[in-house]
Amino acid sequence: MFSKKIEIKRYLFSENSHSPSLVDVVGEEMLGKIIDFCFIANPYYPDRKLLKDLQRKLPLLIKSYPSSNPSVAQEKLASVLHVAPDSLIIGNGATELISIILNNLIEEIAIPIPTFGEYIEKVRQQDFAKLYQLPPEKDYQLDLQDYASWIEKNNISAALVINPGNPTGQLLPLSEMKEFLRRMEHLRMVIVDESFIDFADKDIPSLLPYIDEFPNLMLLRSMSKHCGVPGLRLGYCCSANAGFLAEIRRHIPSWNINTLAEYFLSQLKRSDSVYHHARLRVIADARCLYNELRKIDGIYVYPTGSNFVMIKLLFGMKAAELQQILLEEYYAYVRDCSNKTGLDIYHIRVASQGWKKDKKLIDALRKIIRNYSDTNR
Repeated sequence: MFSKKIEIKRYLFSENSHSPSLVDVVGEEMLGKIIDFCFIANPYYPDRKLLKDLQRKLPLLIKSYPSSNPSVAQEKLASVLHVAPDSLIIGNGATELISIILNNLIEEIAIPIPTFGEYIEKVRQQDFAKLYQLPPEKDYQLDLQDYASWIEKNNISAALVINPGNPTGQLLPLSEMKEFLRRMEHLRMVIVDESFIDFADKDIPSLLPYIDEFPNLMLLRSMSKHCGVPGLRLGYCCSANAGFLAEIRRHIPSWNINTLAEYFLSQLKRSDSVYHHARLRVIADARCLYNELRKIDGIYVYPTGSNFVMIKLLFGMKAAELQQILLEEYYAYVRDCSNKTGLDIYHIRVASQGWKKDKKLIDALRKIIRNYSDTNR
C-alpha cells in the first residue's frame, strides 16, 4: 500500500461503456506512478529504436499532410500480414471501421454477450443488436454450433465473433472457427474480431490466410492492442468481398490516418522480428499472471487465450469497490466490468503489463482479500 492516497474523478466512470482514460481519472502528474491494467496492449512494442525514430521524425511529420492514396499504407501493412493489399482497409482505429460496417453494410446482427461495447452501441437501431447470452455456468464460453443454431432459428442475417473474446479471453480453435464459417456461409456477413489473436499462441491461429475461402467474412483488428499504439488510432479490416470493401471505402474520409501513424506503418516490416519477439514475451507473461492469480483464494479466474484475464470476485466485494481501492491505495487501475451487458457486478478484467508489474497486482489482491475477510469475519 502507498502512503499517499490519490483522488480519482469517479464521475467519469459513468459517462460511457468504456473505461475512462487513466490520465483523465488521476491527472497527468500521477500518470507515471500508476500501473494501467485496463490497458490491453503490448507493453514491449514499439521498442526503443522505433520510438526514437518516431521522435526524430515528429517535427517533419506534424508539418506534413498524410498520403491521399490509401494504397500506400495498405501495401506496408500487407507486407507483414502476407495478404493482398487491396483486401485491406486501414481505419482511424478499429472503431471507425466498426461504425461504418454496422451502419452501412448490415442491419440485424447476432452478438454474443458479454462483449466489446462498440458492437452493441454502434448498430443503426438498438433493436438491430440481437444479443446471445453466454452461459455463466459454463464460464461464459461460446459454443459455436449452439450459436449457429440460434442464429438460424432467429433468421438473423449477420453475426459477430470476437476471438479471443473480450472480456472473457476465451480462445476458439481455428478448426472450429472455419467450421462455423462454412455453416454460416448463407449469412450476409460474419464479422470476426481478431484484435487479440496475436497473443493466443506462438503460431497465430488467425483466419487471415483463409480469407479467400469465405466471401462473407469481414476480419477486424485493432492495432492498438497487438502493436501497443492506441494513441496512433490504427485498425484494419480484411475481406475477399470486393463489394464490402468498396462500400466501406465510400464512407472513409480522406486522410483518415495521420502522418505519424503512416510512418509507423512504414516501419512494420523492418521491425517485424522485434514485434514477434515482443509478442512472445507478452504470451509468457500472461500465462504466468493467469497461473499466479489462480492460486489466490476468494476469486475465480476464467480460462484465457489472450494477454488479459477476467476474474470473478467471490469474497463479497463488488468490482467497483475493488477498482477504487486498487487505484487509490495501490496505484493499480483495473477494468470494472459491471457495465458490460451480460455480466454481473462482481467481475474485473486485468491485462498483463510485464511480470514485475503483474506481481504488484497479485500482492495487492492478496492483501485486499485478506483485509476484507478479517474485517467481515
